[in-house]
Amino acid sequence: MVVTFGTELSNKAVKEAARLAHSVGAKLLILHVRSPLDVPDHADGGALSRLGEERIMDEIYDQERKLLEGAVGIAASFGVEAETAFIADLAAHEAIVRVCQEQQCDLIVMATRIHRAIPGFLVQSQTQKVLAKTSTPVLVVR
Repeated sequence: MVVTFGTELSNKAVKEAARLAHSVGAKLLILHVRSPLDVPDHADGGALSRLGEERIMDEIYDQERKLLEGAVGIAASFGVEAETAFIADLAAHEAIVRVCQEQQCDLIVMATRIHRAIPGFLVQSQTQKVLAKTSTPVLVVR
């Protein structure tokens, strides 16, 4: 399983996961985790609230579809057919671990950046949180 957030760095993780899956003949699951819409990311009366929930949801689904289609295209360029999944969860790391267990994945591939300006003990990335919560091997791509 590879986790993508649609960033250049997570696309690098998709490439590494596809390369690995191709070399060992494995299946690839591409997972995207997003925050639920009902989490207040803006104040009442803000720009997003004026758009209407249905239009916002349509735009979110369209973005997720494009994000996952892009990742599938990356996998296909390595000769790998990939399945996709997305889930909404407040705790991305918990969702990643849960999906990994449910799908009986042998490996989690994730990207991470190194925060040089902020000490690691102050900020934990989703990757660090996954490493702390899972017994499944994790390949970290930087």
